[in-house]
Amino acid sequence: MIAESLNMSVGSVFTIITENLKKKKLCARFVPHTLTTEQKEHRIASSEDLIVAADEDPNFLKTIVTGDESWCLEYDPETKRQSSEWTSPGKGRPMKVRASKSKTETMLLVFFDSR
Repeated sequence: MIAESLNMSVGSVFTIITENLKKKKLCARFVPHTLTTEQKEHRIASSEDLIVAADEDPNFLKTIVTGDESWCLEYDPETKRQSSEWTSPGKGRPMKVRASKSKTETMLLVFFDSR
């Protein structure tokens, strides 16, 4: 596309990008989801509250019933090559949220009690 618009060979464009501009093409690192700053701060505050409660009462951890939910979705994953991006030297690998194009959704709920 760049080569066509500049009327240059693909090899010449590649050489300019990689050798002159020192760019690399890196694949994005997939992450399940991204959290906002507010969500991260809430998790930290909740964790600190749990630590304080555990310090005050040694049996506190035995009273916790924990649960988790997870959605199982059908999706059409983007390949690594499709997600690759040109990056500058010293710049980290880009992160990309794994998107889902779902036709079927199933929620799994799991609870655990230490007793």
